[in-house]
Amino acid sequence: MAHLPQQIISERIDDVVLLLEMMKKMGLPEIFNDYLPRHWKQEGLDWGWVACIWLAYIISQGDHRKVRVRPWVEQRRYTIEQVCGINIRETNFTDDRLGIVLKRLSKPETWEQIERVLTQNTIRVYDLGVEQVRLDATTISGHHLIGEEGLFQRVSYLLNKLY
Repeated sequence: MAHLPQQIISERIDDVVLLLEMMKKMGLPEIFNDYLPRHWKQEGLDWGWVACIWLAYIISQGDHRKVRVRPWVEQRRYTIEQVCGINIRETNFTDDRLGIVLKRLSKPETWEQIERVLTQNTIRVYDLGVEQVRLDATTISGHHLIGEEGLFQRVSYLLNKLY
């Protein structure tokens, strides 16, 4: 009986596994897919995984350029496939496909829906009693329009109420 040669795969994983596992735990691929549905003729990865893997690249590398994503994914292909339970095609991370994801995510109504669902699952608010408030003075200044519901009006109101 002949033994098949053992294949050894060596990939640099850095923080990719942690980032992708956290995105999975948050349900991010599914949330993206709910608001970025596939075209019925679309092949390859769904938009949820494309967006999550691209986001992992951006966070890990500190680089938002589309042109670098494809070779980065190829260098970690086996790891990403194992962590995400997917099969990656060479064409899944072309500039064109990433551009489509970016264009669809840039629509305010789409992003607001995704953000609303995501924050329902990730932000917790605790009602803590306040005995003392400390404010750290800043050495910068800003010129901001104060609107009725704006942040700076609320900060100004809180400061006036405290003092």
